[in-house]
Amino acid sequence: PTAHPWVLGSPLPSLRCWDPHCPPWGNGITAALPWVLGSPLSSLGARGSLSAPQPVSRAAEEQERLLRHRPDQPRSPKVLKVAIIGAPNAGKSTLSNQLLGRKVFAVSKKVHTTRCQAQGIVTSEDTQLVSSWWPERSLTAAVFSFRHKLNESMLKDPWESMKHADIVLVLVDVSDHWTRNCLSQEVLKCLSQFPQIPSVLVLNKVDLVKKKFILLDLVAELTEGIVNGQKLKMRYNPEHNSRSSSKTPKISQQDPKPCEHKHLKNMKGWPGFQEIFMLAALHGEEVDTLKQYLLMQAKPGPWEFHSGVLTNQSPQEICDNIIREKMLEYLPLEVPYGVHQVTEMWEEGPSGELLIMQNLVVPRKSHMMMLIGRKGKIISRIAQEAGQDLMNAFLCDIRLKLRVEVKS
Repeated sequence: PTAHPWVLGSPLPSLRCWDPHCPPWGNGITAALPWVLGSPLSSLGARGSLSAPQPVSRAAEEQERLLRHRPDQPRSPKVLKVAIIGAPNAGKSTLSNQLLGRKVFAVSKKVHTTRCQAQGIVTSEDTQLVSSWWPERSLTAAVFSFRHKLNESMLKDPWESMKHADIVLVLVDVSDHWTRNCLSQEVLKCLSQFPQIPSVLVLNKVDLVKKKFILLDLVAELTEGIVNGQKLKMRYNPEHNSRSSSKTPKISQQDPKPCEHKHLKNMKGWPGFQEIFMLAALHGEEVDTLKQYLLMQAKPGPWEFHSGVLTNQSPQEICDNIIREKMLEYLPLEVPYGVHQVTEMWEEGPSGELLIMQNLVVPRKSHMMMLIGRKGKIISRIAQEAGQDLMNAFLCDIRLKLRVEVKS
């Protein structure tokens, strides 16, 4: 086979190991829900009380040992199993990374970045949150498994895992003008199959919506006008009309009236949401508020994972997914979906750094040229950005080498 090595040498001055934290409260979001719906979020306590997350284990043996190890739970443990569903590119991976406090899961604007069920574990004092999510299309038909080579278990895992969830987060990208006004049939079907599981509506990317009254209109549509069993009534408040000719709507609560059952095809929203959150997951704004809320919903019960576990994925899976994320970002059309990743080396270097060498096998020479790029710029960018993300995940220096091959 034809092989072209494109190597990132180490140490690189631009690749620094750092410990990311969620940014402080920003002023870019209008905190509409607390005063609009009378949300009890003021009782959540001081922000920033959560401890900094630990790194992901970089050794597969250690990660497997932690996954098999009996959880080191406290005397009175609490646990909450969280299912996250939503349309592609709604921000499920981004939100999960922010809840963890560290980038562990790949993020891409293209569909099927996540190819298998992903779990993130947040452990805070005596409470453990276990979040799971899947691509929305894994809730529908096997045709996507065939076309994009998705893990077949993804077609069953969402429905099976939903049975064991304690709460469901429905994520909606409010910056998408085409999809934001209604929940998909797949999401509605999932919610209707498990109406006994508490559900929460999470409006994401609200920082990209300039006219904030649009968010309140979306609340009315996506909830069918009912939140926590109470009917919402829209009314305008002229006091908030100083900067815009459009009056900001205000929502007040009325006693709910009996309503006729609607077929799913005629429904745009879900009337069973218990809470609503508005946030910008990419910037971490209001994510801590959601995290504190989830911690408060936890019930007494045994932990499922050791406190040292941040994800159920292996270090190699994390590496593969992050490199795939960069290929999805910089390669056109179907090219990244045809790349076969083979890890040739994964070992500790003489100075404690992690040495990784991965072969990227493509089906044809034209794909190889696109992956390499002019003067090696594309593959170098992929290696540099992936190396930085791996440093932040494992909190150690990384020497990442990528080699492109054409399948023989």
